[in-house]
Amino acid sequence: MEAKLVTNKQELQDAYYVRKIVFVEEQNVPVDREMDEYDSEAAHFVLYENNEPIGAGRFRMTGNAGKVERVCVLKEKRNKGAGKAIMEKIEQYAKEKGVQKLILNAQIQAIPFYSRIGYKTESDQEFLDAGIPHKTMFKELD
Repeated sequence: MEAKLVTNKQELQDAYYVRKIVFVEEQNVPVDREMDEYDSEAAHFVLYENNEPIGAGRFRMTGNAGKVERVCVLKEKRNKGAGKAIMEKIEQYAKEKGVQKLILNAQIQAIPFYSRIGYKTESDQEFLDAGIPHKTMFKELD
C-alpha cells in the first residue's frame, strides 16, 4: 500500500472515485454533500494497492487547527491497515506544514479506529452529518 499526496488530475479522480463508492453508494450521502466547496482548497490524499485506488482523505486548515475530512477505504480493504496508512500520510503532511492540532468529525462506528491512533473525543455530544451520527475528535501533534 502506498498513500500519496495528490499531485495530478488522475490521482484526484482516483480519490474522488473511492469517496463516491464509500460515501455516495455505500452510505447514501447525496453527491452534492460529498463533493463540496472545500474540495477546491483542500489537500487530497489517495491510497493505492497494486496501482488501484483503495482509500482517500483530505486535509484543510480551519482556524489554528488542521481538519481531516473524507477519510474512507473501500469495504473489502478495511481492517488491513489502509485507514492507518492514509492517516499517517495526512499527519506527516500536517506536521510538515507546522500544524500542531488536528480535528476531525468521526462517524460513530469509526471512533474506535481513531482512538487507536491517538485521537480523543472532544465531547460526548453527537451530531448528524448527512444523516450519519458523528462526534468531533482531536489529536495534538508533536
